[in-house]
Amino acid sequence: MRRFIAFAALLLVAHAATPQEPKKDEFGPITPAELKLAAPVEYGADIEPIFKNKCYVCHSGNVIDSNGKYDMGTYEKVLKGGSKRGAKVVVPGKSGDSFLYQSCARNVKPIMPPKTEEPLTPKELALVKLWIDQGAKAPTSVRVKEKIVVNLPPALVKPVRAVAVAPDGKTVAASRGNQVHVFEVKVIPADKKGGKDATEWAFARTLVDPALKTPDGKDPKAAHVSLVESMAFAPDGKTLATGSFRELTLWDFDKGTPKARIGDFADRVTAVAYSADGKFFATGGGAPTEDGEIKVFAADGKPVTEIKGGHSDTVFGVAFSPDGKLLATCGADKFVKVFELPAEAGKPAKFVKSFEGHTHHVMGVGWTPDGKKLASCGADNFVKVWDYEKGEKVRDLTGHSKQVTNLFFVGKTPQFLTGSGDTSVRMWNAENGGTVRNFPGAGDFIYAVSASTDGTVVATGCEDGVVRVYNGTSGALIKAALPPDAEPKKDEPKKEEPKKDEPKKK
Repeated sequence: MRRFIAFAALLLVAHAATPQEPKKDEFGPITPAELKLAAPVEYGADIEPIFKNKCYVCHSGNVIDSNGKYDMGTYEKVLKGGSKRGAKVVVPGKSGDSFLYQSCARNVKPIMPPKTEEPLTPKELALVKLWIDQGAKAPTSVRVKEKIVVNLPPALVKPVRAVAVAPDGKTVAASRGNQVHVFEVKVIPADKKGGKDATEWAFARTLVDPALKTPDGKDPKAAHVSLVESMAFAPDGKTLATGSFRELTLWDFDKGTPKARIGDFADRVTAVAYSADGKFFATGGGAPTEDGEIKVFAADGKPVTEIKGGHSDTVFGVAFSPDGKLLATCGADKFVKVFELPAEAGKPAKFVKSFEGHTHHVMGVGWTPDGKKLASCGADNFVKVWDYEKGEKVRDLTGHSKQVTNLFFVGKTPQFLTGSGDTSVRMWNAENGGTVRNFPGAGDFIYAVSASTDGTVVATGCEDGVVRVYNGTSGALIKAALPPDAEPKKDEPKKEEPKKDEPKKK
């Protein structure tokens, strides 16, 4: 054994004495590829997609970089340059003198995109170089967006993407595919021996839009044609908002009927949230890799304002500040943003500040009841707490091992829920960062979490199509709820097989 150790030590010394290869600088210059093109480089077809994919996160609309102030959202703004270098950013015909090209090639600092982001490929860099050397010409074509027509989801696709607990905790609304089911607490009368009445959670009804039609004119007998992606109760519990592909419906919850339908969304409505006073609600969404969509409406569905260019990718979370004056948003561009809402309908919102730190899609956001802190969750498996006034991170909350898909604050408390793809549901305290309790029992990917105002009822939505209702105080599972048509069928009694040598009964 000693001989082996001595021999290993000699190997280590010999290895240390051997000249090492110089370490390659992974952030060094990028050499553009050699391209042979039959036609000149065209901005709309060749260059804009590169900027959209690699630059818009920090350099478009309301999310422009706070240092350079370089907005690349349009061709005109790309050529105009930022506040520091102006027209020197792009010098038509001279890529060697253009800071845009030199920074993308990592020949000058600051390099773009920064070290934390994916750099341009040699081919992409070559296209930018050629475009500048050929005169940095304006777009000559307009990209036509292909119209997407959705139909009913496949019969086996029944995820619970959205769930909402009524403020009083007596009702839970949940999606299942394109359906919206309602579960409620029912009283079971005591027996005649003087026992106490009992309660149980049970299916109550399904919300169906009678005016709904599929593209081929059929009645889907559902809440929406496509998957229900988001939902929220108004603070008084009388209205339920449900979002789907390009549409949102406001339901008179007591009657179970639609009272307003809102269309004209760019893509899925992935988030919906009400202000504390119930006078407004906001939606988030947008098509992947395109500008995120943020809209604010009055309680009756009339538009108030739209925040254009707020995010450079799909918006997954929206949340009003406790006083209703600010709106926090988050999205696939890895940012949490805050906007000041206008006092009058039709006026634009004002960008206030951003919070950067997530390394993947930010999936949910919310405020502490004093409005001093924000919490966010992301596909990077992290939950983060932010100091709003200072604009900086307070702490990271770890515990989930897969993407954290949803976040929900419990009433006027610093406690909030998160659900994750690792099947876990947790309740946290935003003030001290501690875990309050866990809610076990899920067997698949968690999409949605919600709670009653007092936190006594917690509900979750899962990929397996099951709505789980918990005791919010103890974390105990009360009910794994399914609509009647999804309940597993009871095993029928097996027929007795006739004994051998015994004639079968006719």
